[in-house]
Amino acid sequence: MARRRTKKRTHVGARNGPRNGVTANSSATREPKSMVIRIGAGEIGPKVSQLVKDVRSMMEPGTASRLKERRSNRLRDYTAMSGPLGVSHLLLFSRSTTGNTNLRLALTPRGPTLHFRVEEYALCKDVRKAQKHPQGGGKEYLTAPLLVMNNFISPTADGTQSTVPKHLESLTTTVFQSLFPPISPQSTPLSSIRRVLLLNREIPKALPTSNTSKSKSKGDGAYVLNLRHYAILTRRTGLSRGIKRLNAAEKMLKQSKKSQRGLPNLGKLEDVADYLLDPSVAAGGGFTSGSETEVETDAEVEVLETNTRKVLNKKQMAALRNTSGDGKSHSRGQPIVEKRAVKLIELGPRMKLRMTKVEEGVCEGKVMWHESIEKTAEEVKGLEKVWEARRAAKEERKKVQKENVLRKRNEKLARSKEANEGDEKMKGVEEVDEDMYEDEWDSEGLEGH
Repeated sequence: MARRRTKKRTHVGARNGPRNGVTANSSATREPKSMVIRIGAGEIGPKVSQLVKDVRSMMEPGTASRLKERRSNRLRDYTAMSGPLGVSHLLLFSRSTTGNTNLRLALTPRGPTLHFRVEEYALCKDVRKAQKHPQGGGKEYLTAPLLVMNNFISPTADGTQSTVPKHLESLTTTVFQSLFPPISPQSTPLSSIRRVLLLNREIPKALPTSNTSKSKSKGDGAYVLNLRHYAILTRRTGLSRGIKRLNAAEKMLKQSKKSQRGLPNLGKLEDVADYLLDPSVAAGGGFTSGSETEVETDAEVEVLETNTRKVLNKKQMAALRNTSGDGKSHSRGQPIVEKRAVKLIELGPRMKLRMTKVEEGVCEGKVMWHESIEKTAEEVKGLEKVWEARRAAKEERKKVQKENVLRKRNEKLARSKEANEGDEKMKGVEEVDEDMYEDEWDSEGLEGH
């Protein structure tokens, strides 16, 4: 008989998770995972659908990049599967009846939910068309981006005021910080940080001091975020263009040994220094030019060289420190530092988000703040009573459901017990009848003989 195939690829989590005592949705050990979803797929249009794909690529690798939505899918379908799949964040794109594009950022399974209106956005393809040397499609998306947030807490300068309370500003900061795994400056390698996600909050404008019934302008006191997505490129500084050409040619040869046109022709030169030091030769038709590097506009930083060094014991380290006799360390014992020019190239997408509402729960709960609706103290107390009644009714329903489940389980156990007892009685009766039939057959046989 053929041996049955054991599924390993799709059942690794199910096999290893619960048996080891750590479930898939354990909040203490899991990394942030997200799902970018189109609510009302097919009704939001091709532009917003492409925006959803761009946001999925921006959120990689901790997102469902090949998620397929259906028209019949509802929000409860995604929230029900977020627990078993370990999804911690839901980014829901939708379009209202008036044509506005909305974004809801929710934390599972208990919320809160941040509501944003996408006032302006630009797709990745639009950003690439506007660039002379676009970047992307490499290994940038193998690791999570570095999150940089600016002005999330409103300034306390005179004349400025934000409609969002301070505790909700801190909540918004925490929600965005939890989108990506945290980094440790001591242990995180710099080579793994290849993208940066910038969230800049526009400083709220000064509100009018007059008590007239003049309506507020669109930007007064609003909570507006500008989202930008960049790729991080680094280049060595302090090298001549000739050396850069040789390095570029060496990299090309490593990538493709068949390509020989990357090497410069040094047959007519007597010394390699004539090629490296001659600016007319080094500047003509090379791999890199001044317009590509733009070192003059890049920021220079110092990083530790990644070359491996020999590990010395305590005696060798002490000898290196005392070689000069004045207590200064030897140059060999110091880490090798090199200068690099850092450049940011935008990948896209761009979005301008305006916060409109904050509510408890996952898209259903008490409204904690609304941009255009303000409640009085009496109305807030009335809403608190309504939510308290709903909460009490929900707890009562849970209690009744739990009692019903326990009652049905006991009834099922009782029926199974009665069925087992009945089977035992029937089995005993059958054994007695078989013995009776055997005795009758034996007596008939004896009488015949």
